[in-house]
Amino acid sequence: MMWGYGYGPNWGMMGDWGYGVYGWVHMIVWLVILVAVVVGVVWLVRSMAAPGGHHLVAPPPRSRGLDVLEERYARGEINRDEYLQKKNDILG
Repeated sequence: MMWGYGYGPNWGMMGDWGYGVYGWVHMIVWLVILVAVVVGVVWLVRSMAAPGGHHLVAPPPRSRGLDVLEERYARGEINRDEYLQKKNDILG
């Protein structure tokens, strides 16, 4: 039996190492690339599904005072001028 030719110890260019170390490194690099692509797709889908679409930063929380002011205006408790003045006061 000829060990240097065909299948057996030390066959191929890499000798006993085969593709062991380089194979693992190659597999880890591709795994990192795959994870990065999946994370990117998930981020893209979530950002497009957000209310209002394409928002990368969440809007600031809405003031409870502004909600109350709008309710009072809708019920007719205050007129338009008073509503606008108080809205400017709340928003600063």
